[in-house]
Amino acid sequence: MERKSLKARIFGGVFWKFTEKTISQGMSFLISIILARILLPEEYGIVAIVLVFITMANVFVTNGFGESLVQKKDADETDFSTIFYCSLILSMVLYLLIFISAPAIAAFYKNEQLTGVLRVLAILLPVGSINTIQQAYISKHMVFRKSFFSTLIGTLLSGGMGIWMAYQGFGIWSLVGQYLLYSIVETTVLFFIVDWRPKFKFSVNSAKALIGFGWKLTAAQLINTGYAQLRTLLIGKVYSATDLAYYNRGNQFPQLFITNVDSSISSVLFPAMSNCNSDVSEVKRLTRKSMRITAYVIFPLMAGLAAVAEPLVSLLLTDKWLFCVPFLKWGCLYFAMQPIQTANWQAIKALGRSDICFKYEVIKKLLGILLLIFTLKISVYAVAVTNGIMGILMALINMYPNQKLINYRYVEQFKDLLPSLLAAGLMGICVSFLKFTSISSGLLLIMQTVTGIVSYIFLSRILKIEEYQILRKLLLKLLGTKRNKKEKTKSVIG
Repeated sequence: MERKSLKARIFGGVFWKFTEKTISQGMSFLISIILARILLPEEYGIVAIVLVFITMANVFVTNGFGESLVQKKDADETDFSTIFYCSLILSMVLYLLIFISAPAIAAFYKNEQLTGVLRVLAILLPVGSINTIQQAYISKHMVFRKSFFSTLIGTLLSGGMGIWMAYQGFGIWSLVGQYLLYSIVETTVLFFIVDWRPKFKFSVNSAKALIGFGWKLTAAQLINTGYAQLRTLLIGKVYSATDLAYYNRGNQFPQLFITNVDSSISSVLFPAMSNCNSDVSEVKRLTRKSMRITAYVIFPLMAGLAAVAEPLVSLLLTDKWLFCVPFLKWGCLYFAMQPIQTANWQAIKALGRSDICFKYEVIKKLLGILLLIFTLKISVYAVAVTNGIMGILMALINMYPNQKLINYRYVEQFKDLLPSLLAAGLMGICVSFLKFTSISSGLLLIMQTVTGIVSYIFLSRILKIEEYQILRKLLLKLLGTKRNKKEKTKSVIG
């Protein structure tokens, strides 16, 4: 009975977390489009610079503390309260440091507006310290439905406030208000719907044990976050806040598609491979299957997105954002490689070779930093180009260990990817030719979308791509199941 109950809670948790992520990202994307049509790119760039410092500081507050509570099997009220006070005190210290250093940061970027924005947005740190313990309690007790409602309410209210402030002429403070209100609303809602409250309890031994576990996770996350934010810091310094806004906005479109796909692969593929890690041939089979299917879906999405970039940006964000189009196209190349990296990476992890993961992760980051430093002196477009090339290099690096681990060699991987790559490339060319027609952006986007779908299906049939038949049969099966349910319902009612 307990096993069935746990299984039901796991499936319920996955459902609520996936639903929360999908809906919140979708609403956030729509809200960001509305705000982008009103606000200036420079205002987005300033907030992007500020958020780098908030994000880096937030790693100390959130990562490690919450995970340590979830990891400890018998975590009690004393443990939760102890970590709550540790997290809160640390967040206040970090807020004070940011408050004091804000003028120096503004002087470094030669933008006085950064001082006020940084000091106000840093309030996210103490609010986040409370939310971290709430989220740890939710994860510990697997009541993810509560997190879904707090996220939904926070996204709606903060988005509405941001849009209203933007229309009222508050400019950059519209974005500041949106970020702050989201965090405050989410934490407040959880305060009322989550059973946990901090108690006047504190244990030095508990703090030592939990922090001893958590600091390693914090250190690892700090490295990853620092690397991820490095481009924002350097582009914002070497160039302008406007250039940074164009760069970030261009990457936002392909990233929106890839994030959900990539996380889905990670969450499903890794446990499936781990269950059969003693059978290398089965791990290879799962890796190939994942690689081929994701490539068949992602390649045309990225090729199509790159082909419709101009009318899409013009229609959704207005012409003032057209400078982000080149960044969007190179971002499509970078993110097209992500699922390939993930499939290979999960195979390595499933075989227990975390040492290989660490070694190759260091190699990739060092290579990325060297390319960034080299191209930063040329132009911000050169940074985007090398980032796209870096996506290919990282995919090749991730492929390399599996040549020996599961006997999945480069030639075999390229053969698996080639049909989808060829079909997506030809489809992208067909769609791109339509941009030479003199019609409105809206009509052009519709024509390009329809042409892309029809041509890709046609090419899939001509090239006899196996994944097309697999997905087609799956779709027909799902539609057939829904149709049968509707017929049964009608017959019962009749």
